[in-house]
Amino acid sequence: MKKIILILTVLITTTTFAQNKNAKASMEVDGICGMCKARIEKACLNTKGVKFATWSIDTHELKLIYDDRKTDVKTIEKQVLAAGHDVKEEKATDEAYATVHGCCKYRDEEVKDKHKK
Repeated sequence: MKKIILILTVLITTTTFAQNKNAKASMEVDGICGMCKARIEKACLNTKGVKFATWSIDTHELKLIYDDRKTDVKTIEKQVLAAGHDVKEEKATDEAYATVHGCCKYRDEEVKDKHKK
């Protein structure tokens, strides 16, 4: 009886650890400042299944860890687009971009120049 319980315990433990539900991804997202960083990360973290999101102001790289049973990269991209930020393959709508704060207008060369100084 003890052997059966031991074998079942080992099998259940092995099965539990074999299920890796966390996926990692990275993507390019346009933005220029700390407010953009906060907005992009918040949009991601408000997506069900996203566990970690960090965006780099310098490289424009968004790094993600998410539960691939609950969401996928396309869904996360849609949330970023809805927040007003362009991703590599697609631009945010003009309506979504208009909601971005004035200092965050990353498509405007004049605003970009101000952030470089």
